[in-house]
Order: sequence, then C-alpha cells, then structure tokens
Amino acid sequence: MILIVNVLKTWHFVGYFFGMLRNYFKIALRNLFRNKVYSFINIAGLATGMAVALLIGLWIWGEISFDHVHLHHDRLARMYDTQIQNGTATTGWGIDVPLTDELRTRYGSDFKHLAMASGTERHILAVNDKKMEKVGIWAQGELPGMLTLHMLEGSSDALKDPSSMLVTASLAKALFGDADPLNKTIQIDDKGALKVGGVYEDLPSNAYFHNADCFLPWDKFLDTHIWVKNTQTQWGSNFVALYVEIGDHSDFGKINERIRHIPAEHMTGSKEEIMLHPMDKWHLYNEFKDGKVAGGNIQFVWLFGTIALFVLLLACINFMNLSTARSERRALEVGIRKTMGSLRGHLIRQFLGESILTAFFALVVALVLTQALLPFFNYLAGERLAMPWGQPLFWLSALVFTVFTGLLSGSYPAFYLSAFQPIRVLKGNFRVGRFATIPRKILVVVQFAVSVILIIGTLIVFRQIQFARSRPLGYDQEGLVTVNILNNPGLKPHFDALRNDLLRSGAVEDAAGSAGSQTYSWASGFVYSWVGEDPHTNPIFNSVATTFDYGNTARWQLVQGRNFSKYLPTDSSALILTESAVKLAGLQHPIGQVFTVNGHRQTVIGVVKDMVIDSPYDPATPMIFFIDCSWINFITIRLKKNMLPSEALSRVHQVFKQYDPEGLATFKNTDEDYAMKFAAEKRIGNIAVFFTVLAIFISCLGLFGLASFVAEQRTREIGVRKVLGATVFDLWSILSKDFLTLVLIACVIAIPVSAYFLHGWLQRYTYRTPVSWWIYVGAVTGAMLITLLTVSYQTIRAALANPARSLRAE
Repeated sequence: MILIVNVLKTWHFVGYFFGMLRNYFKIALRNLFRNKVYSFINIAGLATGMAVALLIGLWIWGEISFDHVHLHHDRLARMYDTQIQNGTATTGWGIDVPLTDELRTRYGSDFKHLAMASGTERHILAVNDKKMEKVGIWAQGELPGMLTLHMLEGSSDALKDPSSMLVTASLAKALFGDADPLNKTIQIDDKGALKVGGVYEDLPSNAYFHNADCFLPWDKFLDTHIWVKNTQTQWGSNFVALYVEIGDHSDFGKINERIRHIPAEHMTGSKEEIMLHPMDKWHLYNEFKDGKVAGGNIQFVWLFGTIALFVLLLACINFMNLSTARSERRALEVGIRKTMGSLRGHLIRQFLGESILTAFFALVVALVLTQALLPFFNYLAGERLAMPWGQPLFWLSALVFTVFTGLLSGSYPAFYLSAFQPIRVLKGNFRVGRFATIPRKILVVVQFAVSVILIIGTLIVFRQIQFARSRPLGYDQEGLVTVNILNNPGLKPHFDALRNDLLRSGAVEDAAGSAGSQTYSWASGFVYSWVGEDPHTNPIFNSVATTFDYGNTARWQLVQGRNFSKYLPTDSSALILTESAVKLAGLQHPIGQVFTVNGHRQTVIGVVKDMVIDSPYDPATPMIFFIDCSWINFITIRLKKNMLPSEALSRVHQVFKQYDPEGLATFKNTDEDYAMKFAAEKRIGNIAVFFTVLAIFISCLGLFGLASFVAEQRTREIGVRKVLGATVFDLWSILSKDFLTLVLIACVIAIPVSAYFLHGWLQRYTYRTPVSWWIYVGAVTGAMLITLLTVSYQTIRAALANPARSLRAE
C-alpha cells in the first residue's frame, strides 16, 4: 500500500512538473508570437551569432585536429636545424644527409622509424598520351608506414622497391579511369617510368601531406640526382627532410637534449643545432625565434575563437537589452504571478525557459544559415569544411551550446524581471527608474566597442598587405614570365638556341636563365673571403647563378658599376652584389673588390638595389650574382608590351614546343607568383571582414530594436514637442543623440584596446605599416554613420507621426 502511495505521489509530481513545463512553453510561444518584431530581432541576432560561432568552431576543429588522420601523430616528428647566419638564428627543416645514419647508429633505441624525404616538387606524370602536372615527394620506404596511409590497393612498403611508387586514389582515377592501376607504369618527367605499387586514400585538407599526389622511391631519387648521391657522407648540405617516429616510452624533450649538438661534432666552428618538432605542432606552432618555437597559426585560433565568443556575446546582449527594455510590459504579469503564489525561482525558470526556447529556434535558423554560408566561407578561408551532420558529438555539442547561449542571453533579464515587487506593480506606480537604463547603455557600449575593434583590425590587416605590396621590388615584374625547367634539365644545353628563337618570335624583349626564380631565391653554400673581412663574423650570402642577360631581363636597378656582358671574357668570373650584401661585407668601395669564392678569385663589377625575392615582410636578403650556365633551373622571359599577353605567350609556347615536346616546363606569371606571398594575410583579412560584417549586422539589429522601443516609449513626448513647434530634424536630433553618445563612448574605449593588440600583431613583421590616424578616424566615422542609418528609420518615423493620435488619451 505504501509503495502504491509513493508511486502515485511520484506520478503526481511528474505530472505537475510536465504540466508546469507545458505551461511555460505555451507562455513562451505566446510572447514570441505576440511581439513579432522583437522576436524576429532576437532570433535573427542569436541565429547570426550562433552561425558565426559554428563556422569558427568548425574551422578551429580543423586546425587543432591537423594531422590527426595519422594513427601515430603524437609520436611522429620532423627534424629541424637551426643555424646562426649574419647574427640571426634561422630554423628550417633542411638537415644534413649523414644525420639519419648517425641517429640510427647512436640512438636507435629512441626511434622506431626514420625516413628521409625531399620537399614537395611538381612533376609531369604521363600515361600514354595523357599528361598532367602533379605534386610528388621522394621518400624512403618507411615513411608511408609511419604515416599509416589508408591503402586501397597494394602495400605501403612499395617504396622499398626503387621501381615502385604510391599514388592517391584521385590521381589513379585521373590517369587510369576505372581500370586497375596496380603495377601499371607512369612516366615521371624525364627520369624514367615507375610502376604503381600501391593506391592510398586521399588525405584530408587538414593534413600536412594532403598536397602530395604521389610518393616516389628514394633510391630512384639518388640515381637521377647525382648531386644528392654525392652528399651521403657530407655534412653541411642542409636540403632533405627527416621524419621520425619515436618509441612508445620515449620523450621528445629528452631526445632533443641528447642529439642537439650532433652537427657541431662533425663541423669545426659550427653553431648548428638540431631538434625534433612534433607533428602535433607542425601546423599551429610553425614559427621559430632564436631556435625555439615562437607561435604561428595558433594565434589565429585564439583570435577567431575570441571573435566567435564576442560575436555570440553581441547577440546575447541584444536579447538582454530588448528583454529588459520591455520590462514594464511584463511587470504586471510578474506582479499577478507573484500574488498567485509564484516564487522568484519559478519566474526565473520561466524566463530562462523562454530564452532557451528562443535559442532553439535560433539554432534551427543558425544551422540553415551556416550550411548556406559554408561554401562562401570555404572560399574565403581556402578550406574544405563540411557540416558533420552524421556525428552524434556534433549534435551533443550543438545542444550544450544552445542551452549555454539561452542561459547566457536570458540570465540577466530573468533575474531582473523576477525581482519586481508585486505591490508597486499592481498599484500602477511601477517605473523602471532613470538608473534602470544604465545596464542597457553599458551593453550597447560593449557591443559597439567590439564592432569598432573588429573594423579597426580589418583595416590594419589590409593596410599591412597594401604596405608590403607597394614595397619597391628592385626590379620590374610587369611582363615577366618564369619558366621552371627543373623537370626538363635537357633544355640547359640548348639555352642559347632557345633564347635566340624566343627573341626572333617577336613576342619577347629579352630572356635569361638563373638558378632561382624571381620570387624565390635558391641559396648556394659558397664560402666567400675578401681583403678586410672581419674575422669575427660569418656572413652568409644567397648566391645566385645566372646567364649574362639576367640583369637586362629583370631590369634590376644599378647603383654602381655595370651589368654582366657576354662580350667581355673576364665577366665569366665577375660578381654583382646587392646593396645589403655590400653592407654585410662592410665594403666602402665595392667596385673592383676581389672575392675568393671556393678557391676561385672573382671581381665585383656592379652593385644593384636590393630585390624582394623571398618574403615581402622581411629585410632584403644579401645576394651575390655570378655567371654559371650549368646551374640554370629557371628561364625568365620579358614579354613585349606592344603585344597582347595571350598572343605573346602563345608564341612563346610554340618556341618551347620545339625544344620541349613533352611539355615538361611549367610557366608562371611573375606578378601572380609574387601575389601568392600575400595569400595567408589576405585570407585572414577576408575572414575578418566576413565576421566584422556579421558582428555589425548583429549590433545594428539590437540598435534597431532599441530605437524602435525608445520611439514607442516617447510617443507622447514627441507629440507634445511637435505641438510646441519642434521640427522633424529637431526630433530626429533628440532621439538620435543618446545612441550617438553611446557609440562615441564605445569608440573611445575601442581605439586604445585595438591599438594595443594590433601593435603586438604588427611586431611579427620586420617590414610593417605605420598605424595612421585616419584608420581610427575612419572607423569612428563609419560606426557613427552606421548608427545614424540604423536608428534614423525609427526616429524619423516617430517624428512624422500625427501628434493628435499620440495625445488623444491625455
């Protein structure tokens, strides 16, 4: 009997609980539909804020899970090498070839696997008449197994066979269609044919090796690149990557302590050090300073994570402002409920329930909005993000996120509204008081302070890009075309004939060969000495081999001396230095200065202005140019200005077909190639613009709602003023003044905050823009104009209303 009574009591309580929830739900729906304008503003604002948070959340997840597709990502690492050059520590992944055997011999117990590999290179792959340019990596046989590639056919050990290669599923499809690709042959540049030993699933975009379309055997690399084979026992040639997998119980830090000074043991006077950089840090911690990790993409994770939080906060502020602004409308409801026995806790739960319900409506809209915006966001961010509709974790996160948003946006209104005193309310003398608007004003200030900070930040990002792009290059890139002949070294012996035919085509002003391209320098490890050299310094120069016509083709800017001349036999042992190279060498009178280069005497005949070859944000690299036609890897062509580029390029291609019938050379416009150096900053700027616009939209929604409410509250005041002779402009000024004051306060707060953070961001760049005053003035002016445009509709509408209707009740 007692059990039955307890069950009935429990059932009664459950029924009461669900009845209460049903009642709350009905009231919440009734309030939403009764106040359609404010409900729309709340739901639209929350939905936009939640969509921003979802987009950034997807992006951040892709960033922090980078390379997690590899099963042993937490134990994989790449070796990095730090060298002191010109007093500056430079860290990169190029290591000495003999290091791999040294680690195997002396520290084998710390490593499960070690594998050397080249950097990514573009190759011409051919199957019968089908040719395509793809990215490949020469790698030792253990690397695919270390990466735990998902093999669809064949074996990940295929690279241990010098005649086999691994290809992605998409490349196999492109080359062989639906036919079985296994054991079929592919022609690689001019280096012979390799058979397909395995096909692996394409890696996702958030994996370091996703750009590689194929892995090629290391032994074949040695056979076809004799200069690489000759470095097997040479220390000091840092050009290969070394990937390692440490043991299950090994520690990266302890291994680094043991191996750090290995290069110095083999090279007298070397300040070179090595370290393992874990795979989990490759993407987010990819910047180094003084040989140590100094940040990288992780700053953008924090930046956009903060933006997501603040944009969501803006949406919640809208909800808080509109809910508290309309408090007098709901005061009577609170008074009656309290009189009927409702406790404050009941009211708090009701108001929080209403905000959570609103948040769930907003979630539905946000999911639709996110899906609609995702393609555009992917375009801006250069990503391939997709909504994880089928993942339970996503829906659980969305549920928690929605409840959190509902609680955050509804917390202040719930506690504020539930605190009303029923006696004052029911007597009819309840007023919110003049201080009740202060929290709303503070929230509006916060809203626009965030928006103005985003506006200023966006302006600075694009200002920095423009500042670097307008930097003097030291050469004329207009009309330059760079041809990569690395995959077709057979062109080198025919360079003179090729150049003559290009000039005869009528489409080319000049052409020259060089070891590096106009947008990327290839440093050569030459040792220079000269009279007056400071014995306490160890200057490093980027040495670039060229043909005689390089200066005329690039149109570099001579400061002293003259260009190379093919008509002067002595110029085969001449040098031309850039201004920074002259400064680094400490030369007062460089022309005629004799340098001893690897035992050969060479004379300086000219000095040219510094050229921006590598990063446009860094100081110019000290460079020395010399003549050596055997080092040609690129051909630089200057097209004639009086001819359409398309026609000129067509003629150039026809000439190349005579010497390159296989089509192995690749063409790039120098200005387009240079523009790629700004891709990362431009992408960040575009994303910032996208979220700034959405943040401003959310702020304007809230401002529109508040302006509407204020105009509604002051209807009688407006009527009285009109009767007393106030013009529409007078009324517009009065109603707009309060909002402009709040936005102006927000700007005063935003300017120093943005200046502080942007100063820190600009310190990443050696060549950086000054922060001009007009940026702040422009941001403030823009914010004021946006405010006026947002509130003017409601204020002018209220000012134009017929005062007879508003004063009829008086």
